[in-house]
Amino acid sequence: MNSVSAGGGSGVAPHEQALSTEVALDGGTADIGRARDLAAAFLTEVQAGHGVVVSQRAVHLTQLVVSELVTNSRKYAPGPVLMDLRIVGDAVEVAVWDSNSVLLVARGADAGRIGQHGLEIVMAVAQSFEARRDLIGKRITIRIALSDDSDNTDMHHPALRGAACCSSN
Repeated sequence: MNSVSAGGGSGVAPHEQALSTEVALDGGTADIGRARDLAAAFLTEVQAGHGVVVSQRAVHLTQLVVSELVTNSRKYAPGPVLMDLRIVGDAVEVAVWDSNSVLLVARGADAGRIGQHGLEIVMAVAQSFEARRDLIGKRITIRIALSDDSDNTDMHHPALRGAACCSSN
């Protein structure tokens, strides 16, 4: 992981500092676990090194979202995956880029479907969700509240356990 950097960034007022890190995942089988570990390490460093309050819930939700998005990229897009993590106000912003320009589509509820509920899960726990095509590929950007009181999502809810990844259609 690149170290946590502080500095001006897009959407950040000149008097504020953006805390961010980015990583290129090479397409190996360990990418998903590595991305989860990097997300946890980033949030731990943000809290320990910069005094930003980060709840354990935010760490777990960020790891879940990173896992779902990187899994999707590994499954449907050839080549590397880029992951950016940034503190924006009272949230962590997670952006995952891959080479597949097909945007993610949330499927309708289907209790009989096994797997492919990842996008539903991501959208349920995120404060915001954006999917956009880039010149090459696509970028999915979500935000998760850093504190427990900003969102009442229950991690013990059945829909949030045993997450399988989303699909590109």
